[in-house]
Formats: sequence, C-alpha cells, structure tokens
Amino acid sequence: MRGNGLFRLTVAVAAAAAMLPVHAGAATPHILQADLTGDINNITDAYISNEVSRAESEHADALLVVLNTPGGISTSMDDIVTSLLNSSVPTIVYVYPSGARAASAGLFISQAADVLAMAPGTNIGSAHPIDASGADIGGDLGKKVLNDAVTRVRALASMHGRNADWAEDAVRNSVNINAEQAVQLHVADLEAPDVSALLAAIDGRTATRKNGNLTFHTAGAVVEDSPMPFWQVFLTALIDPTVAALLFLLAAYGIITELSSPGAILPGVVGGIAAVLAVVSLANLPVNIAGALMLIVALGLFLADLKANTHGILSAGGVLALVLGLAFLINTGPIGLGVNPILIAIAGLLTFGFFVFFVQRIWIARHRPVATGAEALVGASGEAREEIAPEGLVFVRGALWRATTAGAPIHRGTPVRVVGRKGLQLQVAERETAPVDKEKGKVEEKT
Repeated sequence: MRGNGLFRLTVAVAAAAAMLPVHAGAATPHILQADLTGDINNITDAYISNEVSRAESEHADALLVVLNTPGGISTSMDDIVTSLLNSSVPTIVYVYPSGARAASAGLFISQAADVLAMAPGTNIGSAHPIDASGADIGGDLGKKVLNDAVTRVRALASMHGRNADWAEDAVRNSVNINAEQAVQLHVADLEAPDVSALLAAIDGRTATRKNGNLTFHTAGAVVEDSPMPFWQVFLTALIDPTVAALLFLLAAYGIITELSSPGAILPGVVGGIAAVLAVVSLANLPVNIAGALMLIVALGLFLADLKANTHGILSAGGVLALVLGLAFLINTGPIGLGVNPILIAIAGLLTFGFFVFFVQRIWIARHRPVATGAEALVGASGEAREEIAPEGLVFVRGALWRATTAGAPIHRGTPVRVVGRKGLQLQVAERETAPVDKEKGKVEEKT
C-alpha cells in the first residue's frame, strides 16, 4: 500500500510539473498586432475586421493597430470604427513610426480606440471633408457632410474621455498637431517611443465600455504581428481610383484595337486581363452609377465610330463622356477620394488622339482603291504581246490575259491600259507611256 501511495504521489507531482509550462505560457499576455498603413479602403476594412475577429477568437489580451494613413474612403472608415468600438478585447491605436500620421479618416479611427498612443515625430488631424479634386464640398451637401463628420468625431472623442472640441476643430478647420501637443491637449492618451514602452505604460489601465470596464494586461506581453496577407496587399494596390481608371482605359484600348485589327491577339489578351482587373478594382470602390454609365456610353461611342463613317464625331462625343465618367466615377463621400484630375485631362487627350487615329485609318481603308478581285485590274498598265485587232494577248501584272480593244488595232509591244473587264477577258486601250520592262511587265510613266 505504501508503494502504491508513493507511486500516486510521483504521478501527481509529474503531472503538476508538466502543467507548469502551460500555466506559465497562459499567464503571459498575448497581444495581436495589425498594421494599418496607407489609404483606407474596402480591403483594409476587411483586414481590420478579420483581425478583430481573430483577437476575439484567440482571447488576446488586446488588439494593437499600428496606424499610418493619409485617409481614405468614408464608408470603409465607418466600418473600421464600428469594428473597433464593438471589439470584445481592448483596442489600442498607435500612430507609429516617427513620421507617421493619422490624418483625415485616420483621426476617426484613432478616436475609436480604447487607448490612443503616438510616437515622437508623428501628427494627427486635417480631417475636413473634401471632394476628389481636393476642394471643399459646397452648398447644402457640404453642410450635411461637415455636420455629420463633426457629430461623429465628437461622439468618438467624448466616449473615450478625449478632447472633443479639438477633434471638431480638426474636422471644421483641418488643424493638425504633433504627438506632444496631442497628449497636452488630451487628444491622445500618451506618447511612447516604441511598442514595448507603450505596452509597459498602459498595463493596468481600464477602458470604459457600456457593458463594463476592460483592463489592459500588457506588461511583458508577447506581441504577434499579423500583417496583411499577400493577396490583400495586391488588391490594395488595385483599390485606387486612378489605378482603376488606368485599367479601364487599357482594357478599352486593347479590346477596340483587337476589334479593329482582328488576329492581332496581344491587344485582345492585354485588354481582357486589364478589364478583369478593372472590374475587381471598381468592385471594391464606392462607384458612382452615373459615372460608370458614362464610361459605358463612351466605350459604345468609340465602337460605333469604328463601324460608322462619322469622321471622328462619335469619338469626340466618346471622349467627352469618358472625361465626365472618370470625374464622377468614384463616390467621394466626406473624406474625398477620386480619379486624379490631371490623369483625366491627359486620358481625354490621349484617347481622342488614339481613336481619331484609328478612325482615320479605317476611313482611308474604306476609300482606298480595291486591291483584289476583278476591279483591281482596272487602270492597271501592261503590254500587248500580240496584235490586238480586236482581240489578242496582253501581259498585265505578271500574267497573260485575253484582251479586246474598241479602237484601232494595237500592235505587239505597245503599252496598254486596262479600261474594263468581262469575265476572264480584259478591255484595253493604247497607253502613251515609256518603253515597258518586258521581264517584269511594268510600265514606267514618262516625266
């Protein structure tokens, strides 16, 4: 019995020892890090939403969002804000590294976090709503957009005990401050030189939520960096209004070139690939239906001008529709995002030249003398190979033909000109020309 008890004790001690690393590992805080860099769009929205879900499923102690953005699409910004506000784990937004910024949409996202920290040399603000060209949005629409943005940013700042008045000023007047000023004005919660210092500083801090307070356990935490997957990085490069416009133009050029010159293959392949990428790009942007319809009208006018003899009139209309379509293609929203106006102007000029060039080529080809068939011989020069009175043989374009003449007999060796054709018989007349090159059957004109 004593041996049995000793065995049980040994097993219990061994089991406890085996469990020690697990408990020690579980006691170490786990922080999931997401890198939100560049423009805010549908792809970054999906990325942050996934990271919030992952942090919740893994029971992370906090989600750290490293932020560096000039702004972006308002609807995507709203979705990211909603994800952060409703996260069941504490959220931290860290404007990092030095030189980074939380501008425009970045201001709203930063104010949605439980803790907002900034690295030295960073800045925040400049969130006034603008249109695609960078100008203010005027009229009643401008007032609506501005008031909506002000109310939203004030609510976010107040919810986390930050300076709502300054946040409003950043939206109304585009004010911008550095990290030190942000902490002094209670726009940001703290300034930290790096992630380790940040996590040590906020350990034990509580975040106020409607359903209760959340406490940060971040001292000595293991930070797991979770960068954006490659496929999302690729899509992010496509999710740009200017890139989408360029892809659309490349698709139009390639497809129409293939239609106007069947068999070229390469333009059609390039145009097809560009069209698919353009669809992917536009599908992830807030497309304005009117702008998209204008682009379709432009493409239709270009195709019609290839088929109809309008001397470029339809192409001119297509360029106008193209310029308007590109200008209105993206629904800019309160943040302001659209196709670069300089690109629009250049695209209009290049497209007009491109399609007028093709229209002119096709028009010239339509009015060019027939190069094949029966009519191709009319007007051709040759030589009588025997006396034609009224019938005989002539040598025209490398072949002997039966020929007739309606005038005086034509002697052998006399230059002739084809004036008509009936079946396999030519009608010729004497031609006053220089001597004929008998080996090639060509006639040289006198000068």
